[in-house]
Amino acid sequence: MKQFDIIIWGASSFTGKLVTEYLFNKFGSSKIKWAIAGRDLGKLNKVRSQVADKNIPIFIADSFDEESLLKFVKKTKVICSTVGPYSLYGTKLVKLCVENYTNYCDITGEAHWIRTLIDNFHEEAKSKKIKIVNSCGFDSIPSDMGVYFIQNEMKKIYKTYAKSIKMRVAGIRGGISGGTYSSINNLLKEAYADKSVFKVLNNPYGLNPKDKMEGLDKKDLRKIIFDKESNSWIYPFIMAGINTKIVRRSNALLNFQYGKDFRYNEAMMAGKGISGFWKAILAVFPLALIGLNPNSFLKKIINSFMPKPGEGPGIEKRKNGFYNLRFYITIDKKRKAFAKVIGDSDPGYGSTSKMLAESALCLAFDHLPKNYGILTPSSAMGEKLLDRLIKNAGLSFEIKI
Repeated sequence: MKQFDIIIWGASSFTGKLVTEYLFNKFGSSKIKWAIAGRDLGKLNKVRSQVADKNIPIFIADSFDEESLLKFVKKTKVICSTVGPYSLYGTKLVKLCVENYTNYCDITGEAHWIRTLIDNFHEEAKSKKIKIVNSCGFDSIPSDMGVYFIQNEMKKIYKTYAKSIKMRVAGIRGGISGGTYSSINNLLKEAYADKSVFKVLNNPYGLNPKDKMEGLDKKDLRKIIFDKESNSWIYPFIMAGINTKIVRRSNALLNFQYGKDFRYNEAMMAGKGISGFWKAILAVFPLALIGLNPNSFLKKIINSFMPKPGEGPGIEKRKNGFYNLRFYITIDKKRKAFAKVIGDSDPGYGSTSKMLAESALCLAFDHLPKNYGILTPSSAMGEKLLDRLIKNAGLSFEIKI
């Protein structure tokens, strides 16, 4: 019997503090058994005094010191990690979770790191019946659980699964934190330094099991085109690189429930006509700047203006944020449908912190599908997570036939 239900690793990070606040507001310090952990006692005490109380236990550890991590990993049912970049700070923690029969969830968008976890820990975690669940934030729960919801509805209504789903971001408002920007920069650094990282990022099926890395999907959109389905100019969506791979991995882990010929892609909508075209042009420019070589002089100048780790959007910006995702569904040549997933706060932090917290609670308390290993949100938690997202995390899922 483990002492704690959930321990939040990285509670003094921007997202970690929001998850801590969410759990305390919901459960206080006594309704469930939980604790916070990190490397800086002063920062953790500050978080505890600001958003919780002194009854929440604190653990001090270092990402590179297995002995210090082990002190709390072995004591809890679930580790909820917000410490990124995960490829730098997350591998030892996942290793210890697998070794000590501890379930785990995070908000990584680092596909190359997830590939490393799959190759090194999937089989062991599967044999031990452990769930290691990556990408439990805006990347990639709305996409992964959106497709899961749609496909279940298609099966109920049409007795078959959709052959193709295209997700289009119709509206989005939110800010970026220093931690997220740091993770993006680290991903670029690793990709420029190691061609094998680029290989994973460029392969649409880069997170599938190694013997199932094939399908009909091509690389994610990298240009501006007019999309007949949404009747809009579309341009690249920065999260598509991880979201599409997570959706495809879910399909593979669910024994290709959606079909081996299932197709999925994502893009941003800019509107139609000349105004939509120019909106897309203006939107692509900052994306190009973010993707610059991190060692370039221009990128270093840009970095100086971006938020630092621990910094992020204020409470008003988070509350006023939202996202509206549209899903264009093809069942077969004659039948089509439409779905929406809407989030009620800014995607990167307000919504992500609620989705991550509910994922941790789901792993700790719910009766879940008997899938184990390095998993995706839908393959790990299925209907139970969908219920939690709708009831508690401010997400709505809607389908129109």
